[in-house]
Formats: sequence, structure tokens, C-alpha cells
Amino acid sequence: MGAIQFKEVIVMNPNCQANHSILCTVKQCAHHCDNQDYCSLQSIRVGTHETNPTQCQCTDCQSFQLKK
Repeated sequence: MGAIQFKEVIVMNPNCQANHSILCTVKQCAHHCDNQDYCSLQSIRVGTHETNPTQCQCTDCQSFQLKK
């Protein structure tokens, strides 16, 4: 008997209201519009995890919430 394989299923939110002012490619975020690369929030908070940020990689979207 072979091993059972599972596929990840992500439920798309058909009611997502994309904010075309906030581009986003983080599909794991609860605010991401699944069928578009936009955020559904009215605004986001951007912060840093560094004491002296000098590169884009030093910044974070602090509005991120993990999709359940």
C-alpha cells in the first residue's frame, strides 16, 4: 500500500476588497487577496527589527497576521 499524499488547500476569500495602493505578495497573510497581489487593509504599519535599518530586508509589515 502506497503512502497517502496531501495537498495544501488555501480557501480564497471571494469578498476580498483589494487596496490597490498596497501591493503584497505574502500569500500566507490573512489580509492578502488570494487572487491578486494586493492587501485588503485600508492601511498597514511598517516597522523594523533592527536598531539602525539600512536595507529593505530590515523592514517588516507589522500588520501581518498568519492565515488560518
